[in-house]
Amino acid sequence: QVQLVESGGGLVQPGGSLRLSCAASGHTLSLYVMGWFRQAPGKEREFVAAISYSGTTPGYADFVKGRFTISTDNTKNMLYLQMNSLKPEDTAVYYCAAAATRPRTAVRPSEYDYWGQGTQVTVSS
Repeated sequence: QVQLVESGGGLVQPGGSLRLSCAASGHTLSLYVMGWFRQAPGKEREFVAAISYSGTTPGYADFVKGRFTISTDNTKNMLYLQMNSLKPEDTAVYYCAAAATRPRTAVRPSEYDYWGQGTQVTVSS
């Protein structure tokens, strides 16, 4: 089993920045890929970014390319999402997720085995 706990969400003005963190514990050596998803009210959960647990081959949704950066620190079992140039449409609950097997695409929620409880990000003036 793996436990994931997100932190770092909050209220930020448009154009601002936030850094989300996800602490992983348990059988982390079994993990293959970690990712960030988000879900806005009334919308489906959508892929934001993913990275291999070793910290290589990051991938991003088109709407965050150039603004968000995903990274890992395996020495601390941490996953991060640096979010810059935030827009009101980035408002959502952000979830950390982990896959224990190699996903085919890494963009579908069904490919992930473990989820955090989510952290709210609100972008508003």
